[in-house]
Amino acid sequence: MIRWGNVEALYLLLLIPLLVAFLYYYRGRISQKLRKSFASSALLSVIAPNLSIRRKYVKDALLVGSFTLAVIALADPQVGTKIEEIKREGIDIVVAVDVSKSMLALDVAPSRLEKAKHEMRRLLNRLEGDRVALVAFAGKAVIECPLTLDYGAAEIFLDILEPNLISMPGTSISAAINTSLQAFSEDSPAGKSIVLITDGEDHKSKVTEALDKAKELGIVIHTVGIGSPQGVPIPLGDKSGEFQKDRDGNVVVTRLGEDMLQQIADETGGVYQRCTSGQDAWDAIIGAISGLEKGELGSRQFTQYEHRYQPIILLAILLIIIEHLLSDRKVRLPRFLRILSTDKSK
Repeated sequence: MIRWGNVEALYLLLLIPLLVAFLYYYRGRISQKLRKSFASSALLSVIAPNLSIRRKYVKDALLVGSFTLAVIALADPQVGTKIEEIKREGIDIVVAVDVSKSMLALDVAPSRLEKAKHEMRRLLNRLEGDRVALVAFAGKAVIECPLTLDYGAAEIFLDILEPNLISMPGTSISAAINTSLQAFSEDSPAGKSIVLITDGEDHKSKVTEALDKAKELGIVIHTVGIGSPQGVPIPLGDKSGEFQKDRDGNVVVTRLGEDMLQQIADETGGVYQRCTSGQDAWDAIIGAISGLEKGELGSRQFTQYEHRYQPIILLAILLIIIEHLLSDRKVRLPRFLRILSTDKSK
């Protein structure tokens, strides 16, 4: 199996026709004009009887061959020597992010939701070899990104999280937990953990049943609280700058529900962290997650390659040396050998 370390260099091979045309023009036209300006053809055959046009073409071919080999070497050809199978071990983590209207609150800069997304990016940057899934929830929950080792793909799904992503209003932490449980692979031997990022407000109180199911499956839930307990109004999220109001016209105030989040973490053996502006919430949670038992998350074949440009470079240099040493003149036998050959013919 062959691959190229710098395949773009092969485009230089397109210059070969130009090189051939240049050498032909230079050797054929220009050198011929120079010879004619120096002496006539008849006189030139007398002055330089051993001059060989064929040898000039051979020298040109050596130059073109050397250039071709140099380009191939520059492309870094690599040959697969053996195939190894690498097993991947890690844990499965499902991150559930609250995208309800209350996450538009500005008590955490730039907003609760943007802070939540920023914190998940920090988590992804600290994971190594673990699978991660993304769940978005408001009044209901959906799996935005299934379990994957591709953190770049998870970030793409993270970027599209907005309050209008979930059509059902409100906040259902129980739906977030139940959907996160569904995101796990039942046959995976890896340790499993849920990370819940939310302001802790729950308008559909069925958390107890969801916690019982998580405890039955032995899944730990860590919680990250986004916001402040003091309470702030919820922006409408448009250019008006107004705040959300209830049916009576009163401004709706949202507060961080720490009691709920602390209870969820305590009952499942997890960790609760409040996250405010400029604060990293992950030290304690990462420490707890790293203590989970790692399982085999799959395997892939890995081909070990070796660079093979060195002999090609040496061959290119050898052609250059031969071209330099090769004379333009015809090979003639030494005088005494010509005499001997003449005598034998007689």
